Amino acid sequence: MPGGSPALNNQLGGEGTVIAWRNGLLAAYLASGLLISALVSRLPAMRDALQLDHANVGLLLLCLSAGSFLSVALSGQAVLRLGATSVMRIAATLAGCSLLLIGISASVFESTWLTGIFLFTQGLGTASWNVASNVQGAAMERALGRSIMPALHGFFSIGTVLGAGVGALAAAVNLPLFVHYAVMGVIIVVTVLVSARSFGEDFSRTPRNHTGPSLAQAWKEPQTILLGVLVLGMALAEGAAGDWVALALADGYQTTEATGAIGYGVFVSTMTLTRLLSGDLILRLGRVIMIRASAIAALIGVLLFAFAGNLPLAFIGLAIWGMGVALTFPLAMSAASQDPLRAATRVSVVSTIGYGAFLGGPPLLGLLAGAIGLLPALGSISILVVLAFFLSSNVADHRSEK
Repeated sequence: MPGGSPALNNQLGGEGTVIAWRNGLLAAYLASGLLISALVSRLPAMRDALQLDHANVGLLLLCLSAGSFLSVALSGQAVLRLGATSVMRIAATLAGCSLLLIGISASVFESTWLTGIFLFTQGLGTASWNVASNVQGAAMERALGRSIMPALHGFFSIGTVLGAGVGALAAAVNLPLFVHYAVMGVIIVVTVLVSARSFGEDFSRTPRNHTGPSLAQAWKEPQTILLGVLVLGMALAEGAAGDWVALALADGYQTTEATGAIGYGVFVSTMTLTRLLSGDLILRLGRVIMIRASAIAALIGVLLFAFAGNLPLAFIGLAIWGMGVALTFPLAMSAASQDPLRAATRVSVVSTIGYGAFLGGPPLLGLLAGAIGLLPALGSISILVVLAFFLSSNVADHRSEK
């Protein structure tokens, strides 16, 4: 349906307005990627400024994870009360300002506890922003009449690449941390506030004097819970690459640190391209088939990387792995958001379960790697990928309930 939904197009003021909404949302997703990579790319500078060892850096980052987990669990109700657009504005402003304050706390005041506080508030903003933007993305899909969620997440990936490049340049010229974070924070906030002007009518908000669905009700829906479990497995497969691939190449394949970074670049590049180029294929084949194909690709990629014992094959495995994990999260968000009235609470539940992979995955894989080795530990991810294959029917459309 190239023209999208006629009813929605009429309500939104025509197809041109819908296209402006799409472009604004793409910019907001790109800004979200910039935020994450701006923080991560200068972690060594933050560590040095605060004089922390690796263990304490990990503990400090738990503040970010704790804020994210708390926020994503509650953000569904916030979207229902305020609307996805308002939550995006508030959350992006909180996250961008927190980035600025993290830079000041770490490099000017050199205060670990202040840095932890603002990492927590950045987590609050980032997770709420993610939930609200996925609700917006699902509404955009309904307006356009085609799958756009993978492309939105592709622009997030582009933002992470751009942000990492800016971070590398800032580090190379010894740009003070607080200057880097301040500039990026302002760019991020302004981008979202300007983009939000083009967003269409907010169908996620519960009408006044209407109770609407509750978060507790969404937690009682078996299909929504299974959708979250599917996301949990594939999110771990995605997150493990970011956490461990570079180290696994360096240690397991005896390569240099630079080769490890290139390997992760291969993974991110194939994931991004898959997200950007798969829209028509999703429309033609449907979510379920695409998730099953993705799970098969992820399984092949993970096993090839973990057990090939050969560097060229490991790089091929990384490329297939990136393709395999690219679509699961955006397609799951589309499925969770299919019913506009319940989109916010379902996205909140699925995101909360999925965030468990990012909270518990790295330390669990680390413990397992200590027992059996890093490459076999990464190979164990294949178990969850197989589970995702069998749960793929849960990405079919939810039925709308009156």
